[in-house]
Amino acid sequence: MYDLIIIGGGPAGLTATVYAVRKRLETLLITEDLGGKTSYHLTLKGMEGHEVITGDDIVEKFKNQVQYLDFVCHMGTVTKVEALNHHYAVHTKAGKRFETRAVIVATGANPRFLDVPGARHLLGKGLSYSAISHAHLFAQKEVVVVGSGSQALRGAAEVAVAASKVTIVAPTAGDLDTTLGRRLRQDSKVTILQGWSVQEIQGQDFVEAVIVKSESGEERRIAADGVLVELGIVPASHIVSGLVRTNPQGAIMIDAQNQTSRPGIFAAGDVTNVPPEQHLIAIGEGAKAALSAYEYLLRQGR
Repeated sequence: MYDLIIIGGGPAGLTATVYAVRKRLETLLITEDLGGKTSYHLTLKGMEGHEVITGDDIVEKFKNQVQYLDFVCHMGTVTKVEALNHHYAVHTKAGKRFETRAVIVATGANPRFLDVPGARHLLGKGLSYSAISHAHLFAQKEVVVVGSGSQALRGAAEVAVAASKVTIVAPTAGDLDTTLGRRLRQDSKVTILQGWSVQEIQGQDFVEAVIVKSESGEERRIAADGVLVELGIVPASHIVSGLVRTNPQGAIMIDAQNQTSRPGIFAAGDVTNVPPEQHLIAIGEGAKAALSAYEYLLRQGR
């Protein structure tokens, strides 16, 4: 039986694994890949060599450590975490079953993708699903923000500080009738197209324009240097469905020690209710979850 099984090999899971091994815990990391969303980067036309400070270098160091300690890593897809008598069983798609005294869920979250022509081809080439990560790159550029929820409006407000023009394509009213929404309506650099939807993202090597359509059928072509899509995220919390408390969006609820509502199950990173979705924050949360799991195991008489 393992002391600790960590599920997910993104920034939070990799960091938790390294910290758990350092604490001499009998640890197993189960993941589909190593690095998670850190393998995704945004490039803009004319800024191909632009250097930005991210958590990628730190994540890469943790990734290298885990690869060196290959005995702690099992490549696979977890389908379910099962509660047993004072411990847990972790099941994988390949039919493997591993028992453990504690679990850290670090499975991340996936954005709600924009399913229109050009969106897949231009991902990372001017099209991003994280305004908080990439808004600073759009200084003096024309940007389209897709979405009308609070995350989209925060992203639009942030990018509007530096961008030359921001167009918000809001399929629904969403959170537009809030203090932030009203502030954006008053910003001379911001245009809000309420009741419009994206039909296509155009561009060869980089985003060049966005085709939008109104509820009445009118179409427009908006020239753009980039597109920030904020339609919400879907936390990958299904493997602990029914075991721990989640919020209405499906994010796992944790306390300040990354403990979930069930003793022995911890969570870290984008799968939790801790915002925002940033690599450096996930790294810190992963370290904290591992230390909390270690303290829990000590109290259990490890």
